[in-house]
Amino acid sequence: MESSGELVPFPLLITPIENNYRACTIPYRFPSDNPKKPTPTELSWINLFANSIPSFKKRAESDDTVSDAPAKAEKFAQRYTEILEDFKKDPESHGGPPDCIHLCRIRELILREVGFRDIFKKVKDEENAKAITLFKDVVELNDSIEEESKRMENLVRGIFAGNIFDLGSAQLAELFSKDGMSFLASCQNIVPRPWVIDDLDAFISKWGKKPWKKASLIAVIFVDNSGADIVLGILPFARELLRHGTKVVLAANDLPSINDVTYHELLEIISKLKDDNGQLMGVDTQNLLIANSGNDLPVIDLASVSQELAYLAADADLVVCEGMGRGIETNLYAQFKCDSLKIGMVKHQEVAQFLGGRLYDCVFKFNEVTTC
Repeated sequence: MESSGELVPFPLLITPIENNYRACTIPYRFPSDNPKKPTPTELSWINLFANSIPSFKKRAESDDTVSDAPAKAEKFAQRYTEILEDFKKDPESHGGPPDCIHLCRIRELILREVGFRDIFKKVKDEENAKAITLFKDVVELNDSIEEESKRMENLVRGIFAGNIFDLGSAQLAELFSKDGMSFLASCQNIVPRPWVIDDLDAFISKWGKKPWKKASLIAVIFVDNSGADIVLGILPFARELLRHGTKVVLAANDLPSINDVTYHELLEIISKLKDDNGQLMGVDTQNLLIANSGNDLPVIDLASVSQELAYLAADADLVVCEGMGRGIETNLYAQFKCDSLKIGMVKHQEVAQFLGGRLYDCVFKFNEVTTC
């Protein structure tokens, strides 16, 4: 569903939103902090974004859809570096103080101002094409697991494995440029349970109860990256929900940001995966809806989503925020009027330290409410 009009609050947030919702998970500063001096947390995140500049510059330089790309990439790198340095001197400069949403937004604005629209388009297309060829094998492997609890755990592990494909992480971007990534190998290399936040058993227990099998159930999934993440991680999970009669709404970005899948790209992926009968490997897709979230960042502030998504999500029974940006760096502690899942892999050392876990640890946070 195309996004249009002004953005509105996500209708399943606990109200009043201004008292009950804060998008950013990590507290970057407190009221007692000096407004003219960056906090240690702000400095660490400014440096995190600074460390990502070389990989973004490299992607921008190779964007053959933009004339004089190398010069524009250099302009982007210089401008963003200057702004990050300004934040170190005065956190209130450039509309600060900085947090992950603000730092992401400035980076995207600079890229667009110098002439870039989607510097990761080529790698996204390549990874989507690779993942589509593997979709059948991944689904058949999941379907061969007869015990529901084990099948669901395997599907969740697939989400984590797919979520590794994240070019917003400087370390993973470097690894990907050298070796690429194998989905099946990633499945085997997921850190052992218990994860840093591990509510999987509680979710599987709820999944096994009858109310979750009702045909009127609606699940809204805020999706993350292109490639293995969406095709081999989220779509097999969504297909499992569809098998049980659940209506699934996949909410994707309006505009490109890093290697996140966009609304239009997701429509194209789904069309390629459907067979001549409009099914996903034997499962009807009549209850699969693709929504434009209205977002243009790798993180999301749920106080501002598209009106179309708000309409589709109004009566949802389950909200899933997937990926480090949407489910950990933002919205980890978001409270909803219905059950919710926050699923993602920890790909920044700063996040690992905050959570008390390991780099590449997993987060599976399930919040159950008594009524939806």
